[in-house]
Amino acid sequence: MPQENGAQKRATATAEPVREYQRLRSPEVMKVVERVADYQITAMAAGLNPIKTGEGYPNPKGWVQAALFIGLTELADRSANLRYKQLILQRGEANQWKLAARKYFADDQAIGQSYLWASRNGAGEVAASEVKAEFDAILSKPSTVALEFTGHREGTGFEALGCQSRWCWSDALFMAPPAWFELSRQTGDPKYAEFAKKEFWAATEYLFDNSENLYFRDSRFFERRDAAGRKVFWSRGVGWAFAGLARMIDRLPEGDADRARMIVLFQRMAGKLKAIQKSDGYWAPSLLANGPNTPAESSGTGFYTYGLAWGISRGFLDRGTYEASARKGWAALLRAVHPDGKLGYVQPVSDRPDEVSYDDTQLYGVGAFLLAGTAIAEL
Repeated sequence: MPQENGAQKRATATAEPVREYQRLRSPEVMKVVERVADYQITAMAAGLNPIKTGEGYPNPKGWVQAALFIGLTELADRSANLRYKQLILQRGEANQWKLAARKYFADDQAIGQSYLWASRNGAGEVAASEVKAEFDAILSKPSTVALEFTGHREGTGFEALGCQSRWCWSDALFMAPPAWFELSRQTGDPKYAEFAKKEFWAATEYLFDNSENLYFRDSRFFERRDAAGRKVFWSRGVGWAFAGLARMIDRLPEGDADRARMIVLFQRMAGKLKAIQKSDGYWAPSLLANGPNTPAESSGTGFYTYGLAWGISRGFLDRGTYEASARKGWAALLRAVHPDGKLGYVQPVSDRPDEVSYDDTQLYGVGAFLLAGTAIAEL
C-alpha cells in the first residue's frame, strides 16, 4: 500500500467527515480510548521518548507524565481492564507518593491528583500523606508575590520561583487546584479548598479576558498581537484552564457559592469556544487565528472536547447547543490517531502557539485524549 505523504496526512486530519459526528456507542469510544492508552503505556515501558531532542525521559513526578496519569484515572474509573488502576497504584508506589521537588510550583503538584485518586482506590491514606504534608507546608508560609510573569531561578522555594510560586499562568489552573479541592473533600478540612478558591480567583481576575471569555497564558501576552492584529490565546493554555475548571467544579459540593461562580465562568468559555471551533472540528493553535488552513492540534482540542462533553453530561451546557461541537471535536481527535494507537498532532512542550505535525506526540496530549474519550463515552 502506498504511504501517505505529509500533505495527504494533513488533508486527512483536517477533512470534515460529517458521518463521524453522529453518535458513537460507548463501547466503540472506549475501544479507541484504550487503544491509545495501551500504545502510550507500552511506549513508556519501552522507554520510547516522545521528545526528539535528546533530552531525558519526562520526570515521573513532573507535569508531563502527571497529565497522562490524570487521564488514566478517568479511564480506570470506567474500564473493566484493571491494568490502568494497577499502573496508577504502581507509579505512586514507585514515586513513594512524593510530589516533584518544587512544592510551590503548580506543575510539580499535578501528580498529586493521581495519588489522591489512588488513596480512594486501594492505596489508602499513605497515598495522600505526602500531598497533605506539602500543602500544609505551603499554607504555613504562602507566597504573596505579584502575578506578573517572571522566570524562575534555581531552587525550590517561592523566592526562586517568583510569580510561579502562585498560579500566574493558565496551565497552573489544571495542575494544582483540583488536588487542593480533592484534599479538602477527602480530609473534611476546608482550609485546602479555601486557599485554592482564593488563589484561583486571583489568577482569574488577572488572566481572564472578559471581552473574549478566554484566559491569556500569562501576563506577557496581554499586549501581544499576531501579524493580523489579533490577540494571542494559546490553545493548550486555554485548554488547561477549561479542563481545570471542570475538574474543580466536580470537587466542590452543590450549593457552594464559588462552585456556582465557576459554572458561570465555564459556560462563558464554552460559548466562546463553540464559536471559534474550526469547521474540521479542531481548535487552532492560536485560537483566534482559526482560518481553514491552520494546522490540526490535538492537545487543546482534547481538553475542549472533554470540557464540552463533561458540561453536557453534568447539565451545565445545553445538549442541543453543544453536542455537535463536542462530537466534531471527537471526530477530529480520531483522525489524529495513528493505526498503531499513537496520538499525533500534539504540539510539543511550549508556552505559546507553534508548529505541529502528524508525527508529534506527547504524554500530556494522550492525557487530554483520555479525558475527552471518557467524557464522550458518557454522552
